[in-house]
Amino acid sequence: MQTQRFEIEWGGRPLVIETGKFALAASGACTVKYGETIVLATAVMSEKPREGMDFFPLTVDFEEKLYAAGRIKGSRFIKKEGRPTDEAILVGRYIDRAVRPLFDDRLRHEIQVIVTVLSFDGENDPDVIGLIAASCALHMSNIPWNGPLANIRVGKVGDEWVINPTYAAREKSVLDLAFAGTEDKVLMVEAGAKEVSEDVVLDAFAFGTKHLRKVLGLLEEVRAKVGKEKTNPLALLSEEEQKREARKSEVAALAKPIICSDIQKYFFAEPQASKSDRRVAKEQIKKNVALALTEAGVAAEEIGYGTSMIGEILESEVSRLIIEEGRRVDGRELDDIRPLASEVALFERTHGSGHFMRGETQVLSVVTLGAPGDEQTLDGMETVGTKRYMHHYNFPPYSVGEVKPLRGPGRREIGHGALAEKALMPVLPEKEAFPYTIRVVSEVLTSNGSSSMGSTCGSSLALMDAGVPISSHVAGIAMGLATLPDGRWKVITDLQDLEDGDGGMDFKIAGTQQGITAIQMDTKTDGLTAEIVKETVTRAKSARLRVLDVMEKAIPSPRPDLSPYAPRIISLRINPELIGLVIGPGGKTINEIIKVTGVQAIDIEDDGLVMITSMNADAAQKAHEWVQNLTREIVRGEQFQGKVTRIMDFGAIVEFLPGKDGMVHVSELAPWRVEKVGDIVKLGDEVTVKVLDVDKDAGRISLSMKQAEGNDYSKFPRPAPRSEGERRPSARHDAGRSSRPPRP
Repeated sequence: MQTQRFEIEWGGRPLVIETGKFALAASGACTVKYGETIVLATAVMSEKPREGMDFFPLTVDFEEKLYAAGRIKGSRFIKKEGRPTDEAILVGRYIDRAVRPLFDDRLRHEIQVIVTVLSFDGENDPDVIGLIAASCALHMSNIPWNGPLANIRVGKVGDEWVINPTYAAREKSVLDLAFAGTEDKVLMVEAGAKEVSEDVVLDAFAFGTKHLRKVLGLLEEVRAKVGKEKTNPLALLSEEEQKREARKSEVAALAKPIICSDIQKYFFAEPQASKSDRRVAKEQIKKNVALALTEAGVAAEEIGYGTSMIGEILESEVSRLIIEEGRRVDGRELDDIRPLASEVALFERTHGSGHFMRGETQVLSVVTLGAPGDEQTLDGMETVGTKRYMHHYNFPPYSVGEVKPLRGPGRREIGHGALAEKALMPVLPEKEAFPYTIRVVSEVLTSNGSSSMGSTCGSSLALMDAGVPISSHVAGIAMGLATLPDGRWKVITDLQDLEDGDGGMDFKIAGTQQGITAIQMDTKTDGLTAEIVKETVTRAKSARLRVLDVMEKAIPSPRPDLSPYAPRIISLRINPELIGLVIGPGGKTINEIIKVTGVQAIDIEDDGLVMITSMNADAAQKAHEWVQNLTREIVRGEQFQGKVTRIMDFGAIVEFLPGKDGMVHVSELAPWRVEKVGDIVKLGDEVTVKVLDVDKDAGRISLSMKQAEGNDYSKFPRPAPRSEGERRPSARHDAGRSSRPPRP
């Protein structure tokens, strides 16, 4: 075993790559260390191609390990890592989207990239170095891959740009831009922002690209020192497979002129606005090609070699017409948006709903409001705590006219939901102002181009309909790209099906009237130049504003009131030192408040924020008063209604607030001398008391009934007045004399 170490200073911290120590059986393997976060990346290619595969079989996984953060799983019954967390799925997808465009998609050998977190320091996010490690493992291996690429995160704290900001710095940053690229091109983007301008985003790309080059140089150094010779994809084919590929080329040559002629006839003679019409046209071309090849003597089992080219040629022709003639398949101009529609309040019993359509893409979003205790518990490697806003995205098979079994959400669905969630986070109210747990579910009813941005728009409508006080609407748009082999390109607005082929991009940008809140970009090219990025970001702003105009006509601002079927939450803040008093031993007090008042839940934060959830406003108010009285400071001179809870020889104990009582001395029971306490009060009596004194150190409160207003003494006969000069014996003296036996 011969370990080699490579190191540079990057963003004020060393970036260290080591090879030759772990996973020696992999095609390529390395560890990458940044701060005290360490990841292991492996890349393996199967020895033989997978039989019957008609697509490139690449798998990328990101493995979170709780031991990396020194944690044991919170579940009492299952302590080992289970299914990947959403965070791990999103990082795996993030790496996949970056490395995939640099593969030859004709490859049919299975390739698997696994990134495992070995150590996590809580400051340096493993997603940045995870992608760098994956790039290094692929670049140094024998796997055919047109790398390397590097990855960087850019933040802006105040007026300063920051490379790979820590978690704490990201909280202060107005922008969280992560992207992968080569020396002069961008391959993948993931970003969240606090309504920043397009100029800030473009400056961040320029700043980050400059600092990527240092990492690319390090990866080239690793390749030069320990890299294996790359395998030629075509050399991996057997002799029989090579003959089959040659035959495919022959049949394709016969089919191509037929396909090109039919494409002009069925797709461009007249604009095709409907996806279903285009599907019918493709099926007709397929039949025509199959018939022509059969008549040309092509064997039945070889017909597919020709018909499989229809999609590729069609997408290429779509790009050519966009660039050379400025024509789109549905007749739109390059910066046109398909017809838009927005509506709200579709259902009576849901808390809020929004319906958004852009062309054939149709999304229904529904909001549910819950108690603070309904928050999602997070128990991952990076994130431990709770989450109060959740966006879930469903993509049923009928949305694209298909029949498939229903399964749980896949990586794509989780990714699209996370993007819409990120886009709306900056406009949500603070928890103290709106303490509800918020769940939004977007149902994609029909899909033809960027249902994730449709979900963002639909969710913004639904949140306003629910009365969630978001600061403004959020809309999103997907921008596309048409390219030709000679390098010519054009950016298109509002991407749809046929425009998302090879040589294209899916550049999604969401935001408000004020600025950008989220970006996600994938490409099927070898990367986007700075010029393409600039034009895309600039043109997306105009499109976004047009979408926002339509949404604001449907509902211009959040409704002033919540749905009558939504729970009501009222909140108050108490001294954190008194939280235990509200909860009580074993939760006795808080459970009693819930049971007696009938509220749904009472949630208490560590900082003393108390949130009471109830479907009934009166019940919530009673619980609010109860908690307020439990924790309020008692002041001398205040007057209360109370209940007698104990009788003693020298006075009575009166509970005047929940959990608070005081002593009424016998001398303060009535405006006359009282012989026996029981003559004035009995257990359970309701009385009015006034606070005479509060001894905080001793925890005693002195009360008076006779000085309080509102006690009725008319039912008690006053004692007869004493004659002048009559000695007034004390209660103790009278009691002692009456009980003493006479002397002999």
